Amino acid sequence: MGALLTFLAVGLVTLIAAGIVLSVLGVVFSLTFGLAHFLLFRVAPIMLVGWLALKLFDRLRGNRQISAADQKWLDEG
Repeated sequence: MGALLTFLAVGLVTLIAAGIVLSVLGVVFSLTFGLAHFLLFRVAPIMLVGWLALKLFDRLRGNRQISAADQKWLDEG
């Protein structure tokens, strides 16, 4: 009878521990996917529009204005 109660207690503790571990993993995955969704669908489009606007303004402005030292650095590297 004691061995049966020991198996019951070990099984119960194992189930509780497994439930806690799975709930923590669920929270971690939920936060990770939430952050990825936010970055992909909120931040990335804004950055893309900003990048396109900068490229458009640069093209409309015409020639680049950089110093001779900067041009030399770009040519060397």
